[in-house]
Amino acid sequence: MFYQLYEMNHAAMQPARLYADAVRMFYANPLNPFSHTPWGRSIAATAELFERTTRRYGKPTFGLDKTVVDWKSVEVTEKTVWSRPFCNLVRFERAVPAGRRPDPKLLIVAPMSGHYATLLRGTAEAMLPHADVHITDWVDARMVPLADGSFDLDDYIDYIIDMLHTLGPDTHVMAVCQPSVPVLAAVALMETRGDPFVPSTMTLMGGPIDTRRNPTAVNLLAEEKGIDWFRDNVIMNAPWPVPGFGREVYPGFLQLSGFMSMNLDRHIIAHKDFFMHLVKHDGDNAEKHRDFYDEYLAVMDLTAEFYLQTVDTVFVRHALPKGEMTHRGTRIDPSDIRNVALFTVEGENDDISGIGQTRAAHDLCPNIPADRHAHYMQPAVGHYGVFNGSRFRSEIVPRIVDFITSYGRQNRVAVKPKLVRTAKK
Repeated sequence: MFYQLYEMNHAAMQPARLYADAVRMFYANPLNPFSHTPWGRSIAATAELFERTTRRYGKPTFGLDKTVVDWKSVEVTEKTVWSRPFCNLVRFERAVPAGRRPDPKLLIVAPMSGHYATLLRGTAEAMLPHADVHITDWVDARMVPLADGSFDLDDYIDYIIDMLHTLGPDTHVMAVCQPSVPVLAAVALMETRGDPFVPSTMTLMGGPIDTRRNPTAVNLLAEEKGIDWFRDNVIMNAPWPVPGFGREVYPGFLQLSGFMSMNLDRHIIAHKDFFMHLVKHDGDNAEKHRDFYDEYLAVMDLTAEFYLQTVDTVFVRHALPKGEMTHRGTRIDPSDIRNVALFTVEGENDDISGIGQTRAAHDLCPNIPADRHAHYMQPAVGHYGVFNGSRFRSEIVPRIVDFITSYGRQNRVAVKPKLVRTAKK
């Protein structure tokens, strides 16, 4: 009943939120003389801070309408090219000239860990000038009716394989954080089966391939508590009246609470600074705060079966690096991967996936030719900086583009690309 009580509390706060929003509009209106005084702006800032910290944030939009291809601005259209109950595959179709040599097909597998795929908006935007970008747009589990069935880690792997079949040969796959494990598992299964649609390259970024290496607070918590604790304490039934009423889920607000508690002081300072920006009429910095937290606070529920299977497989039993992970009874053997070039990316200050956890993928894939292995550790970035931000755009993206261009089946080279190297030993 906890989730239902949470929903009832949110509904009960609605009148207070409406009142706070009205107060904000009154004291922020430039026609109101108080809006030009520190006292009036303080009241407006207090009202906005209250409304923003008590609201539910809906799913953001990608909003990628334009990009630059061959130094020219082109229109971008968002299209759903594949759909299942728990995921849509979105293509960012660029209006490039007919007859132009096609760019590499890139499948970005977004994390299914509480946030929407729009968290990777910057990732997709940075890759759009260089590739035909597709991204997994996962669906909030509370919005999926029980009649549509269950969704677990095995289904996740099946989805990835089906998407690669849809995109066809010579596709490149990029996994950010959590999906690194199922993407590696899916590619291994495809290689074991001799699947002709196996991707040309696989880029794993900040993923928990082997969480025994440099374990973080997240990893230690999972090992300490065990799977039974998670089953008993974080799994709830989706409340009425959402479409998925009655479905067992791991609520997004719990995931968000866990992430925020890891850096609570930073979030408190950010909101204090936001208040002062509003009082000082610093609109630019206030808008940056709104943009970040509109994205960060928008969360989705995960199905209980997917969440528990992932925690047990990846963080408790370490099944993949131990050679014990299975998919519908078939053992997953990454050593079967021979035809896929592997690139791993880590962040020096990553407090979610510690240094070495993603790089472990190379040890699991010894039969990939030596010239098709590459690793890069980005200095001075945390987990978010591995796939977003200025350093990602200027230092990581060129390496990814160089890698997938060099190892596409139409343009493979015999030596490792010049740009792909380890920044620090």
